[in-house]
Amino acid sequence: MIHTILSGMRPSGDLHIGNYLGALKNWVALQNSGQYRSYFMIADLHAMSEKFDPRKLPERVKSLAIDYLACGLDPDKSTIFIQSHIWEQPYLNWIFATLIPIAELERMHQFKEKASEYQHINAGLFTYPILQAADILIYKADTVPVGEDQVQHVELTRVIAKKFNNAFGMTFPEPQALLTPTPRVMSLTEPASKMSKSKGEKNYIALSDEPETIRKKIRSAVTDTQIKGEMSPGVKNLFTLLEAFTSNRKIYTDLLTSCTAGTLKYQDLKETLAEEIIKTLAPIQEKRANLEAHPEQLAEILAAGTEAARKVASATFQEVRAKTGLQ
Repeated sequence: MIHTILSGMRPSGDLHIGNYLGALKNWVALQNSGQYRSYFMIADLHAMSEKFDPRKLPERVKSLAIDYLACGLDPDKSTIFIQSHIWEQPYLNWIFATLIPIAELERMHQFKEKASEYQHINAGLFTYPILQAADILIYKADTVPVGEDQVQHVELTRVIAKKFNNAFGMTFPEPQALLTPTPRVMSLTEPASKMSKSKGEKNYIALSDEPETIRKKIRSAVTDTQIKGEMSPGVKNLFTLLEAFTSNRKIYTDLLTSCTAGTLKYQDLKETLAEEIIKTLAPIQEKRANLEAHPEQLAEILAAGTEAARKVASATFQEVRAKTGLQ
């Protein structure tokens, strides 16, 4: 049985290795498994729920699409499209919004976290999970690859699907969250926190970073000393990255053995890790440069993806219109 998956990212700037290991690498593996009908969107409407620069948004959309392709998403195997180009998705969002009590949205952990960060909260941030449900259900996706922080949103999508089906007849599957194995990538400068662009350039490695920039950032990564014979958070993070990036398991185990024995030189660990990251990112950066040099290829891929996505979304929405009595 072929399942349908949908996922996406917001175009909020350069991607870093945490984005690659936490999402893109897994998306490519799912796409190539032959078990899924895959939809991957650039979530530009979701990007508007937080402060953004409209002058930069178009280029960020293109940049994220290039990252998708450079990291291995294949337009012959997956439908790659821009969220806002499919008008049926926000339209379905409104219909779903009429089914969900406010209390369901107030339970969302991510909203509570965001609300604590901002003085003024817009309604879009509050209703974000409803649009996310529309994104998923309009393609009748039954599987959603997510991190643990998004599981609650998938659960809400299941609630919405069930409410619609009960009110208007069986229409949508109740999707399951797919928790793919992903390393928890922490900040290079604050290893107790997740890697994030908001903490400054020194804390993350961008997919576009030059080799010498990568070496410099890894050299300055926090290590500290071992705590009571245990690995410090900074060292643990470097080993997590090494395990994720090296294709030679012996490299990882030899350094880990040295660390356990107390003979490890952090310089050796950092130099090895930097070279493994550089080696992994080289073909991604090469493909990215080629796509940037041929913008017409990107335009064709996104146009084809939009056409394919709209065909499915339109069919689903016509079904919804008929069942809800819309003329």
